[in-house]
Amino acid sequence: MATVLIVDDSKTSRRILRNLLEENGFTVIGDAENGEQGYLKYKELRPDIVTMDITMPNMDGIESLSLIKRENEDAKVVMITAAGQKEKMVDALKRGADEFITKPFDAKEIISILSKLAENL
Repeated sequence: MATVLIVDDSKTSRRILRNLLEENGFTVIGDAENGEQGYLKYKELRPDIVTMDITMPNMDGIESLSLIKRENEDAKVVMITAAGQKEKMVDALKRGADEFITKPFDAKEIISILSKLAENL
């Protein structure tokens, strides 16, 4: 199954996502707590899919998304957003985000979205 990098400033969110993905056959090859770390880990690990929180300290997910897409325009990045961040979602789509997941997490939605992306690798 596909390899995944989880980028989220919430330790709890990273743990929930890791457990959910691993239980469903994905291989979580790393995680990061801000956009800068996420970009550096992406360059190092080259995961198939990145889950990227939008609102984080140091560097937000949208800026990190832009750097990842500059590094590899075919990178698969799924943005994670809290409800009510429509402008940021639109900006992320313009910068190449593949999909969106909203918090609180819906397990079936997450697995469906990531499975669909994994099929097209």
